[in-house]
Amino acid sequence: MNALKFTFWILLFVVFYAYIGYGILLFFLIRVKRLFQNSNQKEPDIDFTPEVTLFVAAYNERDYVAEKIKNSLELNYPREKLHLVWVTDGSDDGTPDLLKEFEGIEIYHLPERNGKIGAMNRGIKLVKTPIVIFSDANTMLGKESIRRIVRLFSNPKVGCVSGEKRIFSKEKDAAAGAGEGLYWKYESTLKKWDAELYSVVGAAGELFAIRTELYQEVERDTLLDDFIISLRITQEGFTIQYDPEAYAIETASENVKEELKRKVRISAGGIQSVIRLRSLLNFFKYGTLSFQYISHRVLRWTLAPLSLPLMLITAFILAIKEGIFDFRLYSIVFWLQIAFYIAALLGWYLENKSIRIKLLFVPYYFFIMNLSVFLGFKRYINRTQSVNWERAKRGK
Repeated sequence: MNALKFTFWILLFVVFYAYIGYGILLFFLIRVKRLFQNSNQKEPDIDFTPEVTLFVAAYNERDYVAEKIKNSLELNYPREKLHLVWVTDGSDDGTPDLLKEFEGIEIYHLPERNGKIGAMNRGIKLVKTPIVIFSDANTMLGKESIRRIVRLFSNPKVGCVSGEKRIFSKEKDAAAGAGEGLYWKYESTLKKWDAELYSVVGAAGELFAIRTELYQEVERDTLLDDFIISLRITQEGFTIQYDPEAYAIETASENVKEELKRKVRISAGGIQSVIRLRSLLNFFKYGTLSFQYISHRVLRWTLAPLSLPLMLITAFILAIKEGIFDFRLYSIVFWLQIAFYIAALLGWYLENKSIRIKLLFVPYYFFIMNLSVFLGFKRYINRTQSVNWERAKRGK
């Protein structure tokens, strides 16, 4: 029985630490660091404006071309120093032809569809600027985003800069939109603190930049290209920095079914990334970076989701032993878990009935997020997750 209790508390600690505890610890670590930080630390050079390339790998994005080009041309960065490159491999909806109607756009197209990473590996060889900024066709950038990203590269230790993903929210947002929005607000805070402690652990594909010379060609079956590309740069001794005011904004997934599809792909890619980046687990070599990587990423893609059902099972056994209806410690913990899952299922039921109660969005989204890890693991093991674009439908 003592072994079972010990197991339960270990499982509870893993879940708590992965989703909440690391954030709390990070908060205090940042405060301690500030006490010993040199007050004369050099600020980013706001006048640092090298030539940069805004790189978009697109597949059948005709509906977004005009808006994306308009957005790109309105960015507050010297126009003569901003190069616009689109790689449209496999697009057969007229995207390449539509792009040709705009002046000043470099378009590289192949009829074969080789996936996003294939387009990136091919297109990066055509980039002539020292900094390349990756962005998706369906995301719009804040006007100051490029300038804010680029100035962080004035620090030679910075090899990659991640922007912030923002979700356009509406009052009538479904669980997918509200849950995704809350999740990214929390993630944004963690990224800001990660960067201040040492380095962000992975860039957001919607908007991130690297020193072009640091790009390492990625395996063609890579699912999370942004994650692999950015963290391999940290393995070379550079850091990933973050500016929340450099943002890419997009609408939330159309519904939870679409959000689950997106998250399953991310989870499959996360498991693939943990295996390919296993050297980052070496504390003796990477120190603080390993601590951040394991705490913020690895646990969420491995032990934390697995701990959830095991925690429910162990709590149930312990509750039976002490009296499941006596409402002592383990029975209370067990019933709280049951209440949480009931709330998640109720959220799912009401969502399908188009009845939306915001109080249920968080448990619903949390459940979907962890379910996707199990489904993603299955896809990864069975090798059924395609590397090709599989964009989730977005809300209007």
